[in-house]
Amino acid sequence: MKAWVVVECGKPLEELELPTPEPQGDEVLLEVTHAGVCHSDLHIWEGEYDLGVRGKLRMTDRGVKLPLAMGHEIVGRVAAWGPGAEGKVKKGDIRLVFPWVGCGECARCKADEENMCAVRPRALGVYQNGGYATHVLATHWKHLIPIDGLEPALAATYACSGVTVYSAIGKLMPMAPDDPIVVVGAGGLGLQCVAILKAMGHRAICAVDVDASKLEAAKAQGASATVLAGEDTAKRIVEACGGPVMGVIDLVNGTQTAMAAFDALGKGGKLVQVGLFGGEMRVPLPLMPIRAITIQGSYVGSLKELRELVSMAQKGQVPPIPITKEPFSAANSALNRLKDGKVTGRIILSAG
Repeated sequence: MKAWVVVECGKPLEELELPTPEPQGDEVLLEVTHAGVCHSDLHIWEGEYDLGVRGKLRMTDRGVKLPLAMGHEIVGRVAAWGPGAEGKVKKGDIRLVFPWVGCGECARCKADEENMCAVRPRALGVYQNGGYATHVLATHWKHLIPIDGLEPALAATYACSGVTVYSAIGKLMPMAPDDPIVVVGAGGLGLQCVAILKAMGHRAICAVDVDASKLEAAKAQGASATVLAGEDTAKRIVEACGGPVMGVIDLVNGTQTAMAAFDALGKGGKLVQVGLFGGEMRVPLPLMPIRAITIQGSYVGSLKELRELVSMAQKGQVPPIPITKEPFSAANSALNRLKDGKVTGRIILSAG
């Protein structure tokens, strides 16, 4: 198979010929038709996370091995399968691939919460080859989700940006439709977050970003208020929302955004941290109990949550986000555009 792979962190992807996997057991081989370019790919490509005063967390310390074909937002066409998948799929089926796979044997994996597996995480595009290739190996037929009625390029985004924000929103709920929810970051995840909140009937959605054009995109997506981040971001959020807020989803999660989100919370408020921008958060400890604040991390989403989201989208409830299609050969330029903040919505690499 042909793949566009990270051979050395920070260096351009290389187009290589790799052995095409042969599915065993419950595995299914797919011909990749669409693969999203996610901000998480930038961290893998660069090879590290910023931990503030604790230094760097290198991808190799997480068990990532090179060369690696990234890409975890994958739609493909079923090409072959192992004996355990016989009768579960048929050749030519178009399927969305759940990428956040684990060991398959622990209690969390058996409960379809493989994204939380701590035994042997095996996420596609992170620990094993993903969608930046002509073929991808799904580890189990149950990870393949029908997307009948959906545009495949848009459906691909649900495997990461979609299910990630869907899971994060779930950690805030229940909230009244007119209680403001703040969405920090108006990139691909931010627009998806606004779209899904709208699908859930939420009306008060405040988008925050440093880029005015992205805020315009968030407003077009359905945000009821926007805040241009800068000095006194927390104060601007409070003013835009009519007071301290009860819910913030930080899709950037850098030092500055985390503190602005914390400072904008009202008593009993909750901050859900999603992004991997990096840095650290120094919290005045007495304010945690005094204001009864909750801070919770949220890591992608589960297979069950992805199925729920796809079902919502198939019913026409989730407004589509802007999509730009590029050929797989443009993977390097796509990553650089994303790194430079020049992408509205999502870039989807496409086979044709």
